[in-house]
Amino acid sequence: MSTLRFKTNINCANCIRAVTPTLNQEVGAANWQVDTGSADKILTVTAEPAKARQVVQAVEEAGFEIQPLAQ
Repeated sequence: MSTLRFKTNINCANCIRAVTPTLNQEVGAANWQVDTGSADKILTVTAEPAKARQVVQAVEEAGFEIQPLAQ
C-alpha cells in the first residue's frame, strides 16, 4: 500500500458526506481522509498506486475537483 495525495476542493463536512460513498467503495472507509483545514484541501488515500485513477474518477463523479500531487 502507498499513500496517495490529491489537491481537491472538498472543503466542508457536507462535501465530505457527498464524496464518502464513492471513496468508501473505491478504497474502503478507513483508507482515506480530507484535511479541510489546509489551503489545498488535501485528500490522503492509502491504496495501491494503480488506484489513483479510480480515486480521481470517483471524486470527479461526486462533483469535486481533484489533482494528484507529486508523491
